[in-house]
Amino acid sequence: MRTIAVTIVVGCSLSLGQISARAEPDQGPTALQQLIDELIPAPSSVLPPAGPAPAGVAPELATVWHAIRSAPTGDPFFDLRPADLDRYAPGDIIESRDITWPAVPMVLTSVLALFQRAVLLKFRTTDASGAPSFGTATLLVPFNPWTGSGTRPVLLNATPINALNRRCTPGYVLSHGYSVDSVNGNDFVPSPSMWAASRNYAVVIPDHEGPLMAYAEPRVAGHTMLDTVRAVRNLAPDQFGESRFALTGYSGGAIASYGAAMLAREYAPELVPRLAGAAIGGLPTDYRAFAETYDGTYVSGLLLTITLAMAREHPEIIGRMNHLAQWAAMSPIKEVCSANTATLGVFGIPYAALSNTRDPLHSAVAEKLFQRMSLKDKKSSIPIYIYNGLHDPWMHAADAEALFNQQCALGVPATEKIVAGEHILGYVNGFFGSTDWLGKRLTGIPAPHTCELAQHTRPVPPTTPNQRTRAPKPP
Repeated sequence: MRTIAVTIVVGCSLSLGQISARAEPDQGPTALQQLIDELIPAPSSVLPPAGPAPAGVAPELATVWHAIRSAPTGDPFFDLRPADLDRYAPGDIIESRDITWPAVPMVLTSVLALFQRAVLLKFRTTDASGAPSFGTATLLVPFNPWTGSGTRPVLLNATPINALNRRCTPGYVLSHGYSVDSVNGNDFVPSPSMWAASRNYAVVIPDHEGPLMAYAEPRVAGHTMLDTVRAVRNLAPDQFGESRFALTGYSGGAIASYGAAMLAREYAPELVPRLAGAAIGGLPTDYRAFAETYDGTYVSGLLLTITLAMAREHPEIIGRMNHLAQWAAMSPIKEVCSANTATLGVFGIPYAALSNTRDPLHSAVAEKLFQRMSLKDKKSSIPIYIYNGLHDPWMHAADAEALFNQQCALGVPATEKIVAGEHILGYVNGFFGSTDWLGKRLTGIPAPHTCELAQHTRPVPPTTPNQRTRAPKPP
């Protein structure tokens, strides 16, 4: 009988869609949310304790926090957090491993880029709360010696990992080979790695979601990117100590390059002279607006995946999940790779169906998290190139233009390019412009100030959440 009742409750919660009333912060649950928690037992009442509670989490929710994390990969390089992590400085190398086989053949067959050697790095970094953490990244070194001026330039290619499973990271895939879990491959074609190899640049591919796989967390991603630069310089100071580094990323990878650009001066000021610029494409700049616009729509699968990822790094989210959401977060959903993150969107699941708060997107916890994750008040420490598809239905061109205008007003050498196409065509059509810009920065050509030259004559959608056209819910 309980199974039947739970099925009915879940079905009702999905059919109700998004609760439209705007509640006061933490106004308490709806009758439906209360019924869900009455019919579905709390995981803490069923499962044995799994470990200590992280900061900000009630002891009874510690079991849930431990259970929503990705399962160990079986490789201590990715699984083991050093007990003495505090003694390392950010960017210090904890361990390195030669993974030329299978990484080099895999890169050649997947993105047609030929390298001589691949090295997997494990280094100290910092999590979203400022506590010590560790990161991993893969360094790819070309065959030919560098004959240009100075030392060999380095491109950080932040691929769109968009996953919850540690086996889906570029570092794990390149060091262990493809598997059922990691068939996504993590990179676009044409690939920035392919372009960099053609220029005889070194490439570094960071696992920018961090050890908790905190997909879309900008501080985790930004810190990992910057500490990747530190780690590469520490690994081979004679080869890369004086190199120019450039950053690139699109969509999920853009979060990492954007985070690094915005956080560099406060987190790694010594790197700023060595950072030539960042190319940022298809970037989600406003998490609040994105969540409000697509809650309960076909994009809800992506939203809920990101929320689960965020709960690993911001465990206070767990306390705002109802029992149904907590069990779901502990299910095989927690191990999805990028190819599967959006499948739940077919149900159009609203946040309210999985929360214990009447209006979860406007609660005090949500307000705190949106503020903590927003970098909109930051000034880029390095030149930036912003590009976006004109008709991108998810990452609106108006948001890219707003970011460009804001950074221009702050005096940043910024360049903007709105190209034809939606999200995928926006990447393809913007690829050659972004790599041309990156190549000039890596050869030492100063970034142009195009702010005063920008012509804003194309039609773009409005930028504020209440002016957006809400995406239709599936029938």
